[in-house]
Amino acid sequence: MTGMTLTLSVRDLTHDDLPSCGWSGSALHVAHVADELERARRGEVDYLAVCLPSGAPVAIGGVDYRVKEGAGTLWQLAVHPALQSCGIGTFLIEAAEQRIAARGLRRAELGVEEDNPRARALYERLGYVAFGRSPDAWDELAPDGTLRRRETMCTDMAKDLAGDAVRNGAGARD
Repeated sequence: MTGMTLTLSVRDLTHDDLPSCGWSGSALHVAHVADELERARRGEVDYLAVCLPSGAPVAIGGVDYRVKEGAGTLWQLAVHPALQSCGIGTFLIEAAEQRIAARGLRRAELGVEEDNPRARALYERLGYVAFGRSPDAWDELAPDGTLRRRETMCTDMAKDLAGDAVRNGAGARD
């Protein structure tokens, strides 16, 4: 078995990308991402696309700067299912962290569903430390086409982008 090398780039996600992002979730999810692009236009969030040389997104994710003062909160991270476990999620997270740091912020946060140990292991490998738990919920389309509410519990995780240890989840600031 021979390995394959992917050449990737990161850029802002655009409305033109959305038709090719159906792999990231339901039509309802993609419509929500479209709404978030308006927030990106206003500078409230960054919404990133990791792309192949063709320009096709193979991973997407956002950084919300309004969730917690002094931090960028990563959310809606998704890698095309056929390309998971190839390092693309790491590439996306590192790009998001660079965006956070470019805004002069020293802290990245995220919530990981407690029933997603693979994602949590990735975040821990990248230096994120658990500091709490919080509920999360969103609307999704059921297989029969009805709208249902999905509720879950998340582990809150943080990383000090300045290299200091994360302390107490409070985001110690100098």
